[in-house]
Amino acid sequence: MREEDVVAFVGALPGVELLTAGPETGAPEVAWGDHFFYYDPERVLPADRRMPFATIVVKDYPGFDTASDLDRDGVFRVNVAVGRQVFEDLFGYPPAAQAEHHGDHDYAALDRMLPHPLYATQGWISVLNPAPTTAGQLRDLLTGAHARAAARYRRPTG
Repeated sequence: MREEDVVAFVGALPGVELLTAGPETGAPEVAWGDHFFYYDPERVLPADRRMPFATIVVKDYPGFDTASDLDRDGVFRVNVAVGRQVFEDLFGYPPAAQAEHHGDHDYAALDRMLPHPLYATQGWISVLNPAPTTAGQLRDLLTGAHARAAARYRRPTG
């Protein structure tokens, strides 16, 4: 899967709002080009109430998020909020135990299902450059994350 394929797949799910960070979005420059997928079918959630269910990151964030070595040519990382149970099903331990297992993973490996290098404890997983090994499973996880986001959605009142 190319980055564009992931954007098209997630963007086609019902109620998804895509934000691609850039100067016009007010995002910090380090995030420009990254994609954030929200469930907001009515496009009414204020920015401070939106939480993405998936993201695509296209470069390292110096001093913060560099474990995936995203500054390699053509490398991108898909991140998915799968929740505690799916995370444990995938990796054999709960997200809360990630610190004990952090060294077990090569976060720069391509086409492998990995705990997110920073947000695993919140039930996030990641895949760098999904290809035949992970593409089908990633689509299923993205669909599941979308369903979880839809189930949690509450239209703002007032």
